Amino acid sequence: MRNWFPDIVAIALFPILLWQGKRTRRYTPRLPEALGARSGVMTADGHSLATAEDPSLCVQIVGVGESPVAGVGVATQDQAITAQFARLLSQKMHCPVAWQAYGKNGATIEGAIDTLIPTVLPRKVDIVLIGFGVNDTTAFHSAQRYSNALRRLIAEVRTRLHPDVIVVASVPEMGMFPSLPWPLNRVLGMKAKVLDAAAAKLVAGMSDVVYAPVRIDTDDTNLMARDGYHPSEMGAIVWARQIVRVLI
Repeated sequence: MRNWFPDIVAIALFPILLWQGKRTRRYTPRLPEALGARSGVMTADGHSLATAEDPSLCVQIVGVGESPVAGVGVATQDQAITAQFARLLSQKMHCPVAWQAYGKNGATIEGAIDTLIPTVLPRKVDIVLIGFGVNDTTAFHSAQRYSNALRRLIAEVRTRLHPDVIVVASVPEMGMFPSLPWPLNRVLGMKAKVLDAAAAKLVAGMSDVVYAPVRIDTDDTNLMARDGYHPSEMGAIVWARQIVRVLI
């Protein structure tokens, strides 16, 4: 698909897309960010601890991203994607995994560089999970702009956290979101694929960065929150399993 094709379609359908976008925002439930501490430790038996008894035995994970990292769609932070990733990785590696989430509902990558990254405490961690794309898609940022922003974010992450591995999750398949009507879902779906391809191309040449394709069956109501826009707790687990599979 040509990078510019979704933009041409969006221009042609602009009146109906604008109307559908406003209507979707009006009638779609607005879910809050999850409650609870945005850090903790997951043990191999699945328990969540507030702190690590021996941090030297822990793998250190940091998640940076938009609403799923902020826990929109789940009740508590330990049900969101970063904690679920830590839980599953702990079970695979048979050791405690410490996690911390830096997420913001509605954030683009550029916005995260300005607002989230300055709040990240500089230190050494093992893995950083990056999860963006939905808000850059709805903002219709170009593939080049998205790629440049992702490159800057990766550089900032390297400087502050010195991770051994950075995992870039794929842009969600917005064309399959239950809350989006046709043709809005098709146009946003095409745009999301363009940004996702740009991200995959960018990280392909980076030795310390892994691209993780994430696919959630949005027809399964157990995997989606009640807004039809964000993953549920089970959806976050499915997402985490795919990331762990890429790493392991």
